[in-house]
Amino acid sequence: MQDKHQDDIVSMKGLTKSFGAHHVLKGVDLTVRRAEASFIIGPSGSGKSTLLRCVNSLESYNDGELWVEDYLVGAEKRGEQWYEARQRVTAARRARIGMVFQRFNLFPNMTALENVTAGLRMVLKQSRREADDRGRELLDRVGLLDRAGAYPAQLSGGQQQRVAIARAIAARPSIILFDEPTSALDPELVGEVLAVMRDLVREGMTMMVVTHEIQFAEEVGDTVHFIDGGRVAESGTPAEVIRASRHARTSEFLARIR
Repeated sequence: MQDKHQDDIVSMKGLTKSFGAHHVLKGVDLTVRRAEASFIIGPSGSGKSTLLRCVNSLESYNDGELWVEDYLVGAEKRGEQWYEARQRVTAARRARIGMVFQRFNLFPNMTALENVTAGLRMVLKQSRREADDRGRELLDRVGLLDRAGAYPAQLSGGQQQRVAIARAIAARPSIILFDEPTSALDPELVGEVLAVMRDLVREGMTMMVVTHEIQFAEEVGDTVHFIDGGRVAESGTPAEVIRASRHARTSEFLARIR
C-alpha cells in the first residue's frame, strides 16, 4: 500500500480502467489535498470523467490504488484481510462525496427544495423539518430560495445546475466532484454557475473539477492536471500548467481551445 499524507482527500497510484479492449486510464497518479480546488483538463475522450466516476465508485477500476480519505475505494478491511466492499459500505462512502453532473440529473417530479433534501431524508434519515431547513439555507446560498417550489422544467439550465450544486453540498461532503458542470449550459448562463463554484473555493471546499473553462481554472484553481490518452501528462499550479507549460501536448491543447 502507498504512503498517504494526512491531508490527502484523494490519492491514486497507477490507476487503470478498461472497458473491454478499450484502455481508458493507463496508470494515473494524482493527489488532491484537503481544501484544494483541483482542476482536470484535457481533450475529449482522455479519461477525465471516468476518473471522477472511479472516485465516487460509479465505475470500478482494474488496477492500482485509489484512496478517498481513510478508505481504499472498492475494498474494505475486516480483521487483517481485504475484501471487496459490500454494497452498503460503498453506498455509505458515496454519501460522503458530492457530485455535480453535466446534465444536472435532477428528479423531474420533485421541486427544487425536494431535490436538495431527498438525500438528507432518504439516506441520512433526517426529519422533514431538519432537511427542509437545510435545503432552504442552501437554496438561499445559491440565490434560488424564491424558486424552492419550482420543478426542474420551470427552471433555466443555470438554475437547475445551481440546485444540483446545493444538493451536492447538502450532506456536508468531504469533497465535491464536478463533471463539466457548465458544458450543457447556454453561454449566458455559465457565469451564474461559476459564481457559486467560486464561492465554494473561497470557503475552502475540496473540489475536483473536470472542465474546459480554462480561464476559471486559472483564476481559482490550486492545482491543474492535464490528462491526455489516459495518463496525467502534466500537473502543477495554474501558473505552471496553463501560463507556462513545459509539455508540448499541453501547450497544443490550450492553444486549440483558446
